[in-house]
Amino acid sequence: MSDTTPHREPADFDAMTRDIAEVPAVEVIVTVAVNLMSAAAVKLGLTEDGDEHKDLDEARKLVHALAGLMDASATEISSFHAAPLRDGLKSLQLAFREASLVPDEPGQGPGEKYTGPVYG
Repeated sequence: MSDTTPHREPADFDAMTRDIAEVPAVEVIVTVAVNLMSAAAVKLGLTEDGDEHKDLDEARKLVHALAGLMDASATEISSFHAAPLRDGLKSLQLAFREASLVPDEPGQGPGEKYTGPVYG
């Protein structure tokens, strides 16, 4: 028997550290926010696969985390970056409300602790 496991090169952590050191904090924050948005959209069933990956419990966690990140970083990122992220967050919160069989009370939906009640 032969080992068919591909050989992996060891990670170059020094190079990765240098790369991260060159990235502005705003870019890291925005990238994390976009990743949270994308994951939430998948869990809300808003992708081509629709209901295949739909999981509202997971979506709630992701939207809540996104709202917390937006709240915590509001003074750190410019409105140029924050405005589209806030719009995306609100869209996800509304999509969550629509997808829920029993909608949360206003102010109790995912992330509304940070954003206040979201209405359509």
